[in-house]
Amino acid sequence: MDLRERARACADAIAERLATPDGARSLRHCQGWWPQSLAHGAVGVALLHIERARTDQGPWQRAHDWLACAAAEPTVGGIDSHLYYGAPALAFALHAAADRPGRYARALNTLDQRVTATTRDRLVSAHARMDRGEMPTLAEFDAIRGLSGMGALLLHRDAHTDLLREVLAYLVRLTEPVKHDGELLPGWWSHLAPSGHASPDYPHGHANNGVAHGIGGPLALLSLATCRGITVEGHNDAITRILAWLDQWQQDGPAGPWWPYWITREQLRSGRPGPGPSRPSWCYGTAGFARTQQLAALATNAPARQRMAEGALLGSMTDTGQLQATVDLSLCHGFAGLTHITQLVAAEAITPGLTECLPRLLAPIIDTAPGALAASLLDPPGGGDIGLLEGAAGTALALHSFQTGMPSASGWDTSFLIN
Repeated sequence: MDLRERARACADAIAERLATPDGARSLRHCQGWWPQSLAHGAVGVALLHIERARTDQGPWQRAHDWLACAAAEPTVGGIDSHLYYGAPALAFALHAAADRPGRYARALNTLDQRVTATTRDRLVSAHARMDRGEMPTLAEFDAIRGLSGMGALLLHRDAHTDLLREVLAYLVRLTEPVKHDGELLPGWWSHLAPSGHASPDYPHGHANNGVAHGIGGPLALLSLATCRGITVEGHNDAITRILAWLDQWQQDGPAGPWWPYWITREQLRSGRPGPGPSRPSWCYGTAGFARTQQLAALATNAPARQRMAEGALLGSMTDTGQLQATVDLSLCHGFAGLTHITQLVAAEAITPGLTECLPRLLAPIIDTAPGALAASLLDPPGGGDIGLLEGAAGTALALHSFQTGMPSASGWDTSFLIN
């Protein structure tokens, strides 16, 4: 079999193991059973079957069964909900499943009301926090739990542009520099550790650079919105400020540019980050930084930055040391994520050579027999996560996208702010 046929066989095997919620309940769930979780639960599996159904590679009934599982209990809203959990996650999946006008309209309207209320509450809290001169938590603004993730949903839904503009205006304000203890800091500097909690190891907090939990998420949303023609006052200035920060901390290694995961106050003062590069993942690594900066370059018509970003990805995807630091198959920080991002970047690249990286990135996934791959992802001792972010559904979706060679039919990858 060629690469695409092997990728399809592996995706098929995973989808068969996740055919029904009843069948999946018997698995050992290392993250627990969270039906309303896009990251680890039923919503993520529903996305897999939605994408397969929309490309005529699986039955719609499986998607419906998983959506029903996710919606079986009262929907989580309010402060506990975000793009990857609760009402926003369900809204994201239902929108992906709405392959014709009017489908799921009533349910989406109900969920939209909850998403709107939650987003407005968060915006009020964020602006009040800034008015008080306090530092943000990562969960206020990041792509997973924060307002960048909610903005990704609003952009994906394409039905609530006014609210999306409010999120974008907040992100513009977030990028404005602030003064703390006599030092000028970026507005997203958090008083917490990268874990999201206070830690004696980070007595003065840090500036998080990653796409999942740092300023990479806001940069991606601002850039994607620009490409869609949705901007607010100060929009381009915000993009420029973030890029200037990333340029300040760009490091040049033997394989090309890389960026530190975060910057502490001591590193800010010394101008020297920690060692690197580490694994080139979506969440914190060069793959995420490269795609985000490529999107920013496309949004601002900056071919020099685009070539730099694409060159950074090419370097990291051909660097044995960085690839050896990648030890799992997930979308978040594994080979599925590297494969999918490289495919997306290559589709818009002005730099040659990226497509040629795909066989090497796919090998750790598809060089295993399909049944054995599904077992390794879903069975003890190593498996047990069914979801999108770090689990089997996400790996299968990356394989499906490679096999089709087409843009996502459902828009599942917009939840990563990479498309």
